[in-house]
Amino acid sequence: MVRGMDGAPSSMRDSVGKALLRLGEEDLDVVVVTADVGKSTRAYWFARRFPERYVNVGVAEQDMAGFAAGLALAGKKPYAVSFALFMMRAWEQIRNTIDRMRLNVKLVATHSGFSDYGDGSSHQSLEDIALMRVLHNMVVVVPADPPQAYKALLRLHEEVKGPAYVRVARDYSPLITDPEAEYRLGRLEVLRDGSDVAVVSAGPVLAQALEAAETLEKQGVSVAVANLHTVKPVDASGLVRLAEKTGLVVVVEEHLPRGGIYSTVAEVLAQHYPAPVHPIAAQGYGHSARSIMDLYARHGLTAEQIAYKIKTILNMYKKA
Repeated sequence: MVRGMDGAPSSMRDSVGKALLRLGEEDLDVVVVTADVGKSTRAYWFARRFPERYVNVGVAEQDMAGFAAGLALAGKKPYAVSFALFMMRAWEQIRNTIDRMRLNVKLVATHSGFSDYGDGSSHQSLEDIALMRVLHNMVVVVPADPPQAYKALLRLHEEVKGPAYVRVARDYSPLITDPEAEYRLGRLEVLRDGSDVAVVSAGPVLAQALEAAETLEKQGVSVAVANLHTVKPVDASGLVRLAEKTGLVVVVEEHLPRGGIYSTVAEVLAQHYPAPVHPIAAQGYGHSARSIMDLYARHGLTAEQIAYKIKTILNMYKKA
């Protein structure tokens, strides 16, 4: 059972650093590999403690994936750490070695979504869930906040002996989950009950969805909110229960709607309980901004905008 962590992390990438330190202390086979972003991802915390088990391959993500695959074939337990967008440069190597051979490599992708707001669209990853979810053996996890990111890495190390992709943000990391709660892979986490509409989300943008639900509650709209932290394997039964209760599902995600969480939910319900599903997602590439909230506002992902869109969707069905 994986519960809380020592000390309050200030961000999801800090949680990555702390989790890797703990894993390195508990398992001598853990090796961390990065592509010249050790400081930004907090992987360098591991380097300072365990320099003999830390490898920086330079700005060469394909080499990082290949090196991690070789470590796994040799019986080690590698963690490849890089920015989410740049890790996608190694998709071919991830597909042909790590996933196809079902190797025990954990891919930890930081700075996902709009979280690297200051560096522009070249650094903002809005397609990575789709690219990782399509791989046959890949487990895909999108933790909601720092405590969940920490617990997810520990749980993956304990339970998953094959490839996994963990998507975390940079600094915007509002506390959403109970730090002391048990973390369970593959289980949809219902954060609040509701009967009029169900909102499914993951990652830091989930905080905006929760705030939107609170706003709508004051207006007489009952909104359930669920954290789909494990995108693959997906909790199909949990999603079906939500759809059965509300009859309407809205997905809020910091990702393009094609192939991401919206696609995941729509696929499940199309097969098991045909209910309408609507996306509130990134509307294209990002741009350089002063804050992540600037980008949320541009793409309709603030709490106020989410609440307005949900009411618009509900009114559409009332008129029908």
